[in-house]
Amino acid sequence: MAPQQLPSQSAILGSEKHEQEDIDELIASLPQSKGVVSRFQSLYQNFWCPDNVLPNVIAFQRHHQAKYNDIVLASEPKTGTTWLKALVFSIVNRSRFDISNTPLLTSNPHDLVLFLELQLYRSNPRPNLDSLAEPRLFATHVPYPSLPECIKRSGCRIIYICRNPLDTVVSAWHFFLELARSEDHPAWSLEEHFEAYCKGEMPFGPFWEHMVGFWKESLERPHNVLFLKYEDLKEDIGGQLKKVAKFVGLPFTEQEEEEGVIEEIAKMCSLKTLKDLEVNKSGKVPMTIKFEKRSFFRKGEVGDWVNHLTPSMADRLNSIVQEKISPFGLQFKTR
Repeated sequence: MAPQQLPSQSAILGSEKHEQEDIDELIASLPQSKGVVSRFQSLYQNFWCPDNVLPNVIAFQRHHQAKYNDIVLASEPKTGTTWLKALVFSIVNRSRFDISNTPLLTSNPHDLVLFLELQLYRSNPRPNLDSLAEPRLFATHVPYPSLPECIKRSGCRIIYICRNPLDTVVSAWHFFLELARSEDHPAWSLEEHFEAYCKGEMPFGPFWEHMVGFWKESLERPHNVLFLKYEDLKEDIGGQLKKVAKFVGLPFTEQEEEEGVIEEIAKMCSLKTLKDLEVNKSGKVPMTIKFEKRSFFRKGEVGDWVNHLTPSMADRLNSIVQEKISPFGLQFKTR
């Protein structure tokens, strides 16, 4: 039998060049609108994606290899992602670290649980992820229908967090305003931001499609998709952490509960604790663009929208929720 020949370096480079040309041609054919984190965003597979992120999303879809014990944290932007990363990292790694030596003391949550499309596939369309400690923890903003088939088929666990749209639109506006200032870009008004959000023209939106996609999967495959609400975490953090720990196959023991491990994790991962850590007061998190670490920690309150949205804005957004989300049985607390 003739020895198997490995592809030459030139063949690999040629293949990558051809794929890049294919991706560029695809992106050029898509509808575009004004972007928030980039100058433009494209409508790809029925969701809006910043043009500087879309090549990473496509590489993620084409080349990612999921493992059955992976844990993927999914969310829309500004719905509790940073908090969820800190909480799940702490739950999964509690046998390795306690509160006195947790990496959260010296690393931002986004440096501990990396985004697939914003970080891992940012500079390399085929990153080697096999050496990562298992269970591997990843994060994504990609809607469920556009996740790679390998993730859906692998049996890996997906934890989705969502937040009531009234608070989400306000939180996102503050975040993107901070981004515009740091990048010396022109800022847009709350009214402009609100209009784009209601049209669904925000990164990874429409928001109603994003939520409903994961919601329906959580009902059909509850052992693989866990659906969390930001407001429930705020109201009953202990109960929600026990639910997460059981879902990932690492339930808290009676001894851990008696020793206050759940409360310690909740306190360590609280917005106040994380916000006050020196590591989160300065510096940037390298993603597709670099975000100020402090911008991930603002108020985190339920109901802060009343300080920003007019009654007519709230009515409009509530009517969208009533039309697009409520028929599927998904409800939100807004105060």
